[in-house]
Amino acid sequence: MKSLILIGIIVIAALILPTICADPSIIIYDYELTPQIFMPGDSGTLKLTIKNAETTNTVTRTTTGSSTTTVYTDTVGAAFNNIWIVAASDSNSKEVKATLNYEDTGYLAPSASFDITFKMIAEAGIMEGLYFPTVRIDIDTYTDVSFPIPINVSNATVDLISTSVPSKLSISGSTDITLTAVNNRAASIDGVKITPQETTGIEFMPSSIFIGSMSSYDSEGVIFSIKPTETGEKNLSFDIDFKNGDNLHTQTLTIPIEIVETLDVAPVFYSIPSSIEKGKSTRIRLEVFNAKTSGITGVIVTPITDAKMSPSQYFIGAMDPDDVFSASFDMYTDGLEIGNYTIGFKVSFKQGEDYFETPTVISSFKIVAATENSGDGSLGVVIGGMCILVVALVLFLIWRKRRIIK
Repeated sequence: MKSLILIGIIVIAALILPTICADPSIIIYDYELTPQIFMPGDSGTLKLTIKNAETTNTVTRTTTGSSTTTVYTDTVGAAFNNIWIVAASDSNSKEVKATLNYEDTGYLAPSASFDITFKMIAEAGIMEGLYFPTVRIDIDTYTDVSFPIPINVSNATVDLISTSVPSKLSISGSTDITLTAVNNRAASIDGVKITPQETTGIEFMPSSIFIGSMSSYDSEGVIFSIKPTETGEKNLSFDIDFKNGDNLHTQTLTIPIEIVETLDVAPVFYSIPSSIEKGKSTRIRLEVFNAKTSGITGVIVTPITDAKMSPSQYFIGAMDPDDVFSASFDMYTDGLEIGNYTIGFKVSFKQGEDYFETPTVISSFKIVAATENSGDGSLGVVIGGMCILVVALVLFLIWRKRRIIK
């Protein structure tokens, strides 16, 4: 009988003491968007951290007079029916949207959290702007969650601009050109690489240049060496590839140029006689110029003629851009017959790892007969001078003798 009474008291106490069950507080605790800023047509990921922000077993005691009332608030977990994202669209019905939803993801206990990742797409052709696709969470028997996520879509891209590219290039040797990559985006990009497209009659060094990452609004210059193998009008095209997140994008720069025969490294005759007496020698002076935008090395001037030349080659060595160097040769006509001849000069040089040779610059001269008595000219001058001295001495003596007699 006592046990029955005790059981009854416990049951009554359980009915009298209030017990309150609170809803779970489900929140989007954090999110991570990749890439940070989308381009039209890009896909990426949205990683959500979903958390039950309530704690367990909150106990509240209320004292009224001589009695104390204890209230137990038990926070329960949450069961998820569905998690999805409502798309956001522009005026042309192009959307920023997720590709899937998650059903029956399980039970989330108080203070616990979990991560979930959505693949996001900014449809091709969407207008740039700030969009707010909304995360929706359907919680079993409790209040649903609605949370907008800001996603920025921008048309800004990466440009490749011509910094230093001449409109005309010489077919002689190679020329360095400078291009600049510019990141116009408000976020960083990765995998930046510049590659020249194959062009007939043009060789590029190197075949590509990898820049890597570029921060927002950053720029970086690159240098390519252009080696023409034929003349004519050409279009130089360069592709710049970059990644926004995992999305590969390509921009192309096209530069029209003309390949001409004009020599930017060449010898110029400074002093050369039109005729030389047979058996005589003469000096020829040249000036070698480097009109390239880069230095050259191993510069050698070589004469091409039937005459004997000294030196047989003239070594200049290194020349800076816009440098000019003088070279002299002595030409001997021994062994040449009277007649017309030509003499030419060519310049060989090294640029980078390549060797080049300019076309030969040619001038003409002739060998003429030596003038008569040209070999005794000096003796005649000496004899003539002595005769003048003798005559002067005789006249002086006669004048002095007459003065004494007077």
